[in-house]
Amino acid sequence: MATSPNRFFTRRRVLQWGAGLVGVGGALGLYAWRVEPHWVNLVERDLPIDRLPDRMAGKRMVQISDLHVGAIVDFDYLARSLKEISRLKPDFTVITGDLMHCRGDEHVDEVGRLFDGFDPGPLGGYAIFGNHDYGLNWSDLKAADRLAATMNSRNIRVLRNEIAHVGDLQLVGLDDLWSSRFHPATPKSQWDAKDAILTLCHNPDAVDLPEMADWPGWVLSGHTHGGQVKPPFLPPPMLPVKNRRYTQGEFSLGNDRWLYINPGLGYLKRVRFNVPPEITRFTLQRA
Repeated sequence: MATSPNRFFTRRRVLQWGAGLVGVGGALGLYAWRVEPHWVNLVERDLPIDRLPDRMAGKRMVQISDLHVGAIVDFDYLARSLKEISRLKPDFTVITGDLMHCRGDEHVDEVGRLFDGFDPGPLGGYAIFGNHDYGLNWSDLKAADRLAATMNSRNIRVLRNEIAHVGDLQLVGLDDLWSSRFHPATPKSQWDAKDAILTLCHNPDAVDLPEMADWPGWVLSGHTHGGQVKPPFLPPPMLPVKNRRYTQGEFSLGNDRWLYINPGLGYLKRVRFNVPPEITRFTLQRA
């Protein structure tokens, strides 16, 4: 006697399932392309700093990163994000690299236009450079120098292996790890170890270098974009770092050393999934 076919797996039902999966996949693709890349997440958290002066406790600091001003990231979206920062009324603002994305200096003026009229807060604005700020092959020193001059003229001080005193806080800004101008020994020889220190360094891989093994306190970074795409329950498949655990968020480095990685506002390609762009607002506290 011939067996009857399994009525559950009919051709029509399989085709219906397939169409449904295609529809879901298309909706997820549309979301990852058109929605999440500009759906900015405001993260608010405390930042406990050892030896922080009393008058700096409670101050608000905003961190943004990886704007990638250029042909890929929508300029109006970035402008809206900066307006949101002004609405948050931080005491000061820090930018952890990759302000622009270009082969040379062709987008420097566009970066300047973005920051025209930007209010970083009464204690000022501070920026460091990432690899893309050095143009093609991270080697265009003139492009980076011109970008520094442009940002400084907008009251955003660019720190290149330098220390800025924000109140009584020593804000250390390191130049990019992949450039020829990464020299952490320079600020290390100048800071006062008895005072509070906070460090900006674009590429989180730098914290694993021998010259930063005893670097104190917090390091704020960017560079990774959080991988831009993170499948549920899995790590991001693409990260531009050697240490694959450096994705986004907070990491303990041991010995009272900490790292925070901001996943950025911009993108290398317009796609984000499960890794929204971020504005981070820290409240400084005594450790």
